Amino acid sequence: MDLEELKRLRKENFLAHKKKKREYYLKKKIEKTLTKKRNKVKEFDYETDLNPLNFERKIKEIIKQQKEHVDNRKDKIIEKIREYKEKKREYYIENKDRRLEYDKEYREQKKEELREYRREYYQKNKDRILKKQKERRKQQSNNKE
Repeated sequence: MDLEELKRLRKENFLAHKKKKREYYLKKKIEKTLTKKRNKVKEFDYETDLNPLNFERKIKEIIKQQKEHVDNRKDKIIEKIREYKEKKREYYIENKDRRLEYDKEYREQKKEELREYRREYYQKNKDRILKKQKERRKQQSNNKE
């Protein structure tokens, strides 16, 4: 065996070992997460929990837990809302000029587009519009008499 073949064999063996090791750790990791999930999932006895006698009590327990959770987080929620409002106000103040300039450009653009649309519409329907206008004038003149 020459040196190159030895290097190749060593590399193949090392890669095979690495692959085997990785598969082992991935398998263990999956098993570990599955056992954690199994431990976390609480099994319910639906016969006792959902019968008419215990159902109302169970609902009250759930409501109480949810209320406690919200009450515990109330200060954090209020703080986040206040921070959001503050950030929003700062952003508004910071970008006021840029936004006003954008709004102005947007209105001008829309105004031009509307003018162009009206011009094209009038050109397309010129005969029909003029005919309607003549009819209206005749009706108005007849109504005045």
